[in-house]
Amino acid sequence: MRLALVTCRGTPTNDALAQRSALGIAWEPMTPARALEVLEPGDAALGRLDVLPTLDGMDDGLLALGALVARGVVVLNEPPALLAAHDKLLTARALRRHDVPHPWTTHVCGRRPAPRSDRPLVLKPRFGSWGKEVHKCDDAAALERALDAVRATHWYARHGALVQELVPPQGYDLRIVVAAGRVVGAAYRVAAPGEWRTNVALGGVRRPVADPPRAAAALALEAARAVGTDLAGVDLLPDGEGGWVVAELNGAVEFTQEYAAWGDIFAETAAILAWSARERLERAASSEPSSEPETAPRHAATLLPARRRSSAG
Repeated sequence: MRLALVTCRGTPTNDALAQRSALGIAWEPMTPARALEVLEPGDAALGRLDVLPTLDGMDDGLLALGALVARGVVVLNEPPALLAAHDKLLTARALRRHDVPHPWTTHVCGRRPAPRSDRPLVLKPRFGSWGKEVHKCDDAAALERALDAVRATHWYARHGALVQELVPPQGYDLRIVVAAGRVVGAAYRVAAPGEWRTNVALGGVRRPVADPPRAAAALALEAARAVGTDLAGVDLLPDGEGGWVVAELNGAVEFTQEYAAWGDIFAETAAILAWSARERLERAASSEPSSEPETAPRHAATLLPARRRSSAG
């Protein structure tokens, strides 16, 4: 069995995952084209394609991942799930279909007028990350100005933009990393002074969370299940009433050791995903159908250094 980490770019998270082994096998970083050349039935691949820095789509490679599925390779983060995690319009539809709390969202494109509303809204790209091109609009006039500013961009010409209800900023959000149906890490992200967005790329800072709130962890698991991802970051916003709202998912989530200060989050994630892939292979070989979400067996923890387990995981 060969384990491939399919990506178009090197990142600290990809590098860290590749330095860990599970089942006595290392996750090998490779491009989609290379994966098509070398992977065979019985191998496994983890899709780590990301949003393009230009915000006008995703890394090439979805077709390659689909071809690997057809070949009999077990693919974690299959193409539909990866696309649904990165395309925020598809994310909104998937979460709504599964009754997962998510801000009201609509799509605008071309010269289509913006929805008329005097409540605060957010304008953002369909394929977005790093907090880029995200505009807080306090009223209808501000939304029109923001739309006028983005209509000339390539990303807007290709995919339009999303208009979303603003969840009143509380100065922080909570990112939970979910791997194969289990919480493997979490961190609060605190916005920089004077900034309403919490992105680390905009000066936000991480605050480790030893035990994420149970309601938030359950919601993150539900969101990952609704979209179909095997490894994702789920960003949650406090709703101001003691609850949480799913803001978005990231199918190529970047995370650090701060997300699980009690142990090695990269070793645990690599092991859980390897176990999940092997279970799928064994189930396919025995033709045993299952409607249950993919999870690692409890004894996967024996592959890892001891640490205090999160009650939500």
